[in-house]
This record gives sequence, structure tokens and C-alpha cells, in this order.
Amino acid sequence: MRDFLTILLMTIITTPAVAQMGNPAGFAPDTRMQEPGVPAAHQTNNQDRLFAQLAAAGGLAEVDLGKLAGTKAADASVKEFAQAMVHDHSDANSKLKALADAAKIPLPDTLDADHKAIMQKLDTADGQAFDIAYIRAQIIDHQKTAQLLTWEIGSGEDAQLQQYAAATLPVVMKHLRMAQNIASALTGQASREVVVSAHRP
Repeated sequence: MRDFLTILLMTIITTPAVAQMGNPAGFAPDTRMQEPGVPAAHQTNNQDRLFAQLAAAGGLAEVDLGKLAGTKAADASVKEFAQAMVHDHSDANSKLKALADAAKIPLPDTLDADHKAIMQKLDTADGQAFDIAYIRAQIIDHQKTAQLLTWEIGSGEDAQLQQYAAATLPVVMKHLRMAQNIASALTGQASREVVVSAHRP
């Protein structure tokens, strides 16, 4: 389970189809073409638009949760991780917003319901309980984000959004590994066990 996304990432990187951004199978009916089979810049399909909105919601949450953890975390490694989340996701959010603006895709500017609930739960936790809850939430979020990025790479139409997803995926995988290692240190469980428990309802 721990290595599933790593294997998936390697499969994507070594697949020749990745070199051809702008998914011919995913063209929207109203797509304008630059030349036959090649969409003009900033042409999007439903997958692109949903990807941008979900990725923006996740990125916004990473920054807000990272800021909270920066002030509440007890463990130094959790604080350092939280600071990296604020820095890296702020940068990724800015790049995504520029691409979404160019493609006229509206993005959310407030936390979604799921992340509001996580924020409320973390607000009531302190010390190691906070650290473990925050890191476990980060494992789940980064798994979801990696899957979302993979989906955009394979299903999107906008080549620039696909390229953004391809460039962002290794960073998200690095964050996931960091979170797994921190969780192992905090709980004494192997990373594999932490990931499995994170998937249980």
C-alpha cells in the first residue's frame, strides 16, 4: 500500500503518452484547434475544470492547515513540515491560479466543508494529539492530491494544466513520504500501517 502511488508515478513517467499533452480522447465538443488534433492554448474540458477547482481547494487547505500547525504543533519535525506546506503550496497555488485565470476557470477562495471540519477538529487538539491528527490528515490529503494530479495528467485537455500536474506530482509524493516518516516517528508504527489506518472510516 505504501508504495502504490510511487509505482503509479513511475508508470506515468515512463508512459510515452505523457509526452503528448492535450489528451485527444478528452477533447470537449467546443474545443478550438491550433491545428488538426492539437487544441489551441487554454482549451479545457470538464476534467480540467474539476481538477483545477479541487486542486485549488486542496492547496488552499494545505496553506491554512500549515499555518495552524506552525503555531500549535509540539514536535519540531511537524512544525518544519507545516512550514514547508505553507511555502510549497503557496507557490503551487499561485501557479495554478495563473493557469486557471488564463483558462477562465473560477477557483474557490474559502475552505470546503471537509477541510473546515478538519480545521475545527485540529483547533480542539493540543500537543502530540494535535501533531498526530494533523500528520494523519496530511497523509490522506496528499494521497488524494497525488491521485487527482494523476487523473489530470491522463484525462485533461489543457496541456498547460497537464504539465502543471506532472510537475507538481513529484513534490506531492515527496510531501507524502515526509508525512509518513513523521507519523512513524510520532506513533511508533510503520508508515505502511499508518497509511492503512488512514483509509479506514
